Amino acid sequence: MAAFDPERVRRRFPGLATEWALLDNAGGSQILDASADRVREAFMTSHVQPGGTYEASRLATERTEAATRAWAGCLNARDPREIIFGASTTQLLQNLSRALEPTIRPGDEIIVCEADHEANIGAWLRLEMRGALIKWWRVRRDDLELPLDGLAALLTPRTRLVAFGHVSNLLGHLNPVEGAVRLAHNAGAQVVVDGVAFAPHRRVDVQAIGADYYVASLYKIYGPHQAVLWGRLDRLEGLPSINHSFLPPGKLPHKLAPGGLNFELVHGAGAVPEYLASLGPGGLDEVATHEAALAERLLSFLRGRKEVRILGRSKGAWDRLPTVSFAVKGRDASALPPSLEGGLIGIKSGDFYAHRLVEAAGLAGAGGVARASFLHYNTSREVDRLCGALDRTFS
Repeated sequence: MAAFDPERVRRRFPGLATEWALLDNAGGSQILDASADRVREAFMTSHVQPGGTYEASRLATERTEAATRAWAGCLNARDPREIIFGASTTQLLQNLSRALEPTIRPGDEIIVCEADHEANIGAWLRLEMRGALIKWWRVRRDDLELPLDGLAALLTPRTRLVAFGHVSNLLGHLNPVEGAVRLAHNAGAQVVVDGVAFAPHRRVDVQAIGADYYVASLYKIYGPHQAVLWGRLDRLEGLPSINHSFLPPGKLPHKLAPGGLNFELVHGAGAVPEYLASLGPGGLDEVATHEAALAERLLSFLRGRKEVRILGRSKGAWDRLPTVSFAVKGRDASALPPSLEGGLIGIKSGDFYAHRLVEAAGLAGAGGVARASFLHYNTSREVDRLCGALDRTFS
């Protein structure tokens, strides 16, 4: 396979025109030039409400619909009506929870995942007030993996919903998504998959994944601060509306988008699928190989330090995305990022809203973890700068 050259795409990301090595990409990617241009274009030429008959309003409508079709194609949705945009993944999951709430009866079971970002936990914990029983799919304490037999043991005929992440935003592990979906569906449960940590790195095919709902944050996939929810059309159509009571209750996406869409940001997000397609046939496979090499470059350095604990799998591979979290014995994680800033290297520390996983790893009292995360536009030189700066900090 041909090696991916990040230099050929870096010019598409204006924020990379800096001396800093920006290695906090799991928290948010740099924005694509065309995406930023479209946001400005919308502000300048169609900054009106869509749905009208006059020219600017028609243009706003057309742009929103074009972005919706683009993301439907990108995710392999069967119908553009399956695509709903929102301010964040957290907000979209809260909206979905509100819509599902009337369908929950006392004693219904909801399974959430200990390894998840809180967005895909807190939205479902609130259904306890409807009498739902919350169950926890927990990680193994020795390696922090999610065992499928652990999920199987939780499923019963009362299970209504299973919520888990495609990838841990701390560990970078590819979770056993397809197997978990099959188990849940065989038990009669619906499935919500948080794809935020997966979607920036690999192609998302919602048909192959097989879940009922899938969410991703577009500002982590080179777009503006927006998120997307995909849902099976029959599931979405069966949900009650959470919008104003006088609006048509069956109209998508409005029934799950109170307050409407952010039209200029949606237009900007529509540029991202075109960019991903421009990487060419096999482009994402080349990206995956490049990113795995970046991860292994850092992991190899960290494996050589006895004082360092790597969370999760310690080698870069196809099933281990380039998000690397680690802790240093005897040091609070919060001290690491400032120590690197003299070398113009940007990473972060904390629990990254996966505080239950940090607690399971026994690191809640140590400031959580330090996390470095790469995307296809990062280079081996940047990783080497990070390793060099960490080496000086550790010494």
